[in-house]
Amino acid sequence: MTRLPPKTIERLSQYRRVLIEGYSPEMQHIYSYEIANIIHNTPEQVRRDLMLIGYSSTLKKGYEIKELVACIDQILDKKENLNVAVFGMGNLGKAITNYFIKKRKKLKIVAAFDVNPDKINRIIAGVKSYHINELLRVITTEKISIAILTLPVENTKDITDQLVRAGIKGILNYTTLPLNVPDHIYLEEYDMVTSLEKIAYYVKQSMN
Repeated sequence: MTRLPPKTIERLSQYRRVLIEGYSPEMQHIYSYEIANIIHNTPEQVRRDLMLIGYSSTLKKGYEIKELVACIDQILDKKENLNVAVFGMGNLGKAITNYFIKKRKKLKIVAAFDVNPDKINRIIAGVKSYHINELLRVITTEKISIAILTLPVENTKDITDQLVRAGIKGILNYTTLPLNVPDHIYLEEYDMVTSLEKIAYYVKQSMN
């Protein structure tokens, strides 16, 4: 299969989550328009995405839910777990860790990092927290391939450089500092301040 576009990957993740969390075990089939209505998309887009991964429906019954989830699993998941580390165990880091624990069986948060002495060598949100100086050792021994950054801006570039040298493969950046990483590292950046300001702008427009 050719490499899928990032937006298609995002929608496939949404489809799977909807199918797993939103429907009872007794429900066996679902139509494209039902999926589309839940995630505010179009049935045509749903069908195009699923055709890209080689899955089609029985028109009279729609998509077989268990088969569709299994098909998306094969596309999105590795056979082995991918290990994840959270950098920065402030309120946001703890919230992300708490939320994500046991959400996806193939993605596992196995370590956290901080510099606060009160957070070192402790179990926080179910995960052991290490001093940032142990970054290279822990990433190597725990075979961590994905990093989630919830750091203060002033520390973000230095930690990112260390992650690149340690061989990390993907970074989810929650800080407000845009990052530059080598092409072989997949970077996803989410700026909550910008997102909230965008919402505020459109709310302001609707109130004029």
